[in-house]
Formats: sequence, C-alpha cells, structure tokens
Amino acid sequence: MFIDRRQAGKLLSEKLKDLKNKKNTIVFGITRGGVVVADEIAGKLNLPLEEIVIKKVGAPLNPELAIGAVGPLGVIYWDKTLLKNLSVTYDYKTEAADVKNQEREELEEYLTGRKKRSKITDKKIILVDDGVATGATVLCALKYFRKKKARKVILATPIIAEEVVKYIDKYFDSIAAIKIANDLNAIGQFYQDFSQVENKEVRAIIERQ
Repeated sequence: MFIDRRQAGKLLSEKLKDLKNKKNTIVFGITRGGVVVADEIAGKLNLPLEEIVIKKVGAPLNPELAIGAVGPLGVIYWDKTLLKNLSVTYDYKTEAADVKNQEREELEEYLTGRKKRSKITDKKIILVDDGVATGATVLCALKYFRKKKARKVILATPIIAEEVVKYIDKYFDSIAAIKIANDLNAIGQFYQDFSQVENKEVRAIIERQ
C-alpha cells in the first residue's frame, strides 16, 4: 500500500530512472491525481512536466462506470464492449461526450490559461496516472499523443488492474507499474491517503514549472 500519491511517484520514478535527463522526453500527468504523481517523477528524472485533461464519460444510471473518455483535439475513446453490453444509444453517447468535453475545456483553460505548450511531435512521452482500473482514460490520452505524432508513449502508474494490462499492453510502447493487481475494485484501496486533489493544487504544480 502506498502512503500517498507523492510517495507512489517517488517509487515509480525508480522504474523509469533510465530516462533521467533524457532529451526530447516529457512527463504528462493526467488530471487531477496523475499530475501529483507525475510531479514527483518529473522532479526525480529532471524532465519537463505538463498536464493532460481527460474526462471520463459515465454509463447511463451509473456515472462511476467509464464507458469512454474525451481528450484534447476532439479525441474520444469508447469501450466498445461496454457500449454493446449496456445497449448505450448514439444519442446518449453524443450528449454525454459533449457535456464532458465542455467540462474538459473549462478545466484546461483554468489550469493552463495561455501558457505555451510543449511540442509533442517526435517526443517520448511518459504518461502518468495515479492508478488504472479500466484503461479508458489512458487509452484516450494515448489516442491524443498518437494523433500528435509522439515518437513513443510510455504508461507509468503505481497500480493497474491485471486484466487491463493484458488488454492495453499492445497499444503502449511500454508500461511501468509498481503493482499489477488481480483484485482491483478501487484505486483508493491501495493508498493510505487518497484524498481528492483540488484544481488549485494542480494549477499550482503546473505554474511552477
């Protein structure tokens, strides 16, 4: 069990130490908790840090179940198996994605404002989240980085579900994780402190880069 996100980031950075001081490498944290983990990794590896805002799209009548996710540049990832099993309609998908994308754009504007963003083309990306339970969020982020023609995308996370690793491993160039769990019901069960990360904390991390 991890003490908190920062301790998890310190531990995870050890698995990525070969990338320390590497040119053309950027650490991206997924908002919000992933940015805290990524902040520790970027500091330990002496690499630039940025955030990527991804919003999950919840299932009808069960908003905690992610059936997809929306990211920058209109990128959308859908879990086709869940869509079929839950008989999700086209209208629901469209409306839910529009709502979440509006939320995503507002949060991105608050966090970064007019800050100049790093170029991604031909860069090596370390994509960080505080845990991966379904894969929807990280796969959406991956679609964005592929669209931006990143050279490589490495997924780094303290905890990931075993069945998710089996599914997404083929999409990422590599995956760095501390624990692969076959009993992952909630990410928070692997942290002593998994308190919600506030937007102002993420903004403060980004502003000091």
